Amino acid sequence: MADLTGEVIDNRYELLSLIASGGMASIYKAMDQRLDRYVAVKIMHPHLANDEEFVNRFIREAKAIAALSHPNIVQIQDQGWNEGGTPAVFIVMEFIDGFTLRDLLAEQGPLSASDVLRYMIPVVSALAQAHKLGINHRDLKPENILIAKDGRIKIADFGLARGGLLGSTMTVESSVVLGSVSYLSPEQVERGISDARSDIYSLGIVLFELLTGEKPFVGDTPIQIAFKHVNETVPAPSTLISGIPASLDAIVVKASSRNPDKRQANCSVLLDELMQVQIELDPKRSQLSLDLDIPPELPKQKRKTTREPVKVGNTLVTRVRNLTEPNFIPSGSLKNSSASKEATMSNSGAIRRKTSRRVRRNRIIAALVFILIIAGGWYVIAGPLSGISIPSVVGMKQSDAEATISALGLKFSVIGEQYDPNVPAGEILSSNPGGGGHLKKGSTVTAILSKGAMPIATPTPTPTPTPSPSPSDSSGTQTPDAQAPITINSYVGLTSDQAQSELTAAGLNVNQKFAYSDSIAAGDVISQSPDGSAPVLPGSTVTITVSQGPSTVFIPNIYSLTKVAATTELENLQLKVMVKRIGKGTHVIHVSPSVGTKVKIGSTVTITLG
Repeated sequence: MADLTGEVIDNRYELLSLIASGGMASIYKAMDQRLDRYVAVKIMHPHLANDEEFVNRFIREAKAIAALSHPNIVQIQDQGWNEGGTPAVFIVMEFIDGFTLRDLLAEQGPLSASDVLRYMIPVVSALAQAHKLGINHRDLKPENILIAKDGRIKIADFGLARGGLLGSTMTVESSVVLGSVSYLSPEQVERGISDARSDIYSLGIVLFELLTGEKPFVGDTPIQIAFKHVNETVPAPSTLISGIPASLDAIVVKASSRNPDKRQANCSVLLDELMQVQIELDPKRSQLSLDLDIPPELPKQKRKTTREPVKVGNTLVTRVRNLTEPNFIPSGSLKNSSASKEATMSNSGAIRRKTSRRVRRNRIIAALVFILIIAGGWYVIAGPLSGISIPSVVGMKQSDAEATISALGLKFSVIGEQYDPNVPAGEILSSNPGGGGHLKKGSTVTAILSKGAMPIATPTPTPTPTPSPSPSDSSGTQTPDAQAPITINSYVGLTSDQAQSELTAAGLNVNQKFAYSDSIAAGDVISQSPDGSAPVLPGSTVTITVSQGPSTVFIPNIYSLTKVAATTELENLQLKVMVKRIGKGTHVIHVSPSVGTKVKIGSTVTITLG
């Protein structure tokens, strides 16, 4: 991708310098000209902007990560399409002035156990929250862990993230190519599947590298490294570096196990284990404290004032001085020609006293407070906060949640059920709107009910008959019994990864089909045959239909492209193209429907050349 330094994106973000460039996008340091602050702008490579899957994924990344509110995750501030300039799909993130964990490793080599915990506990805390929202990072590595100059730790680049909020549209091949092979879990390499435990494996590799200064596996090619992750066991860090606490050593071994079931169940468990080690190393630490590396607030300077005479023209007046002002001059340095607290009068008339900066500042603050009160009143009475405030019902029994919502004059409806190992069956998993939202009286709050942990499909045990001679066979040989049938689950509404993994583990073959769906998230199962209502024989084939997401696409930014380039880009999205021309123009100057509009596949887009 060409360097866009100097461009102004969306008439707002001036690209100052290229920070990094990866497989999907380039990241620039930029100036937000509207708010006068530095930001990081992530711009998708043009060849991927022609791919509907990647564009939709790019947009979903912005929306999903924007939903994460954690001090150790780089925040998303804006997303859009650049119009009126170089075609670009972009995401705007907070700018972190600092360095990466990779830079720290390169400079210092292996870190002490206490330093490793100081850097990694905030990271694991952030991932624990992301996993609770169903978002897995899938590309954890030292390059994506940022350390600000003020000490804050931030996880960046959820570009390969996967989960319920983002969908699951990446193929096995693209996952392996785009991910960093040195940190990929065996199941990602071998089967292209991943869950929260895959992030835990990556964290285990990062912990190993921080403690030892080396990656556990090296090779001449990515394929060689991937093969080792699948077939070799990650050694304990203590085999390379002495002095590592045994408890931390055991955590790394467990997190980097080739078998996902032997790793920590989730990042909340891993966080508890790491914090326990931190307390062992420093018993003075409170077990309930969580170091988020937020810089402490500086103490406020105590204000002192003094009165002093100041000569203005031919007149002497009394001025109140703030001793904390940087330009303060001790009163003793002035010629004290009068001790009077009253201002004297000159022959020319009374002194015209100027309004002090403090008074002017206080007046401005009072005006702003008044404006905020008016705006806040509108916000509550007629704006977004008008209506009934919705309490959180997550974790309640269905009957309790319904009673709580009904008491507010609202309706309550359960619209579906999902498996979740962290929420007991029968309790509310999520609601819409969530706690803190607002609805008009009589409106409906919808909810998803937890089905508890997903049961593991296992063969039905069959008693082994005791051999006995049959009348027709004097040797006592028995005819073998038929294979025992297997009970399977219904995976409709669940991810295709989960269906593929569990059905394959149960000894069944899986055939995947794909279809568009406006109601089932991309990557989730639309239908299944057999549907799980009856047992099946081992070796049977289960066909699952996987959602490709909505049957709609977004109109890409094709301004300034030639007729051929614009037509190709639209036709690649399965859209029809109608061309109009003004004069002898050769580049796109207008698009209808407009850029960013969601349209059905097969729709006609009119482009005007000028």
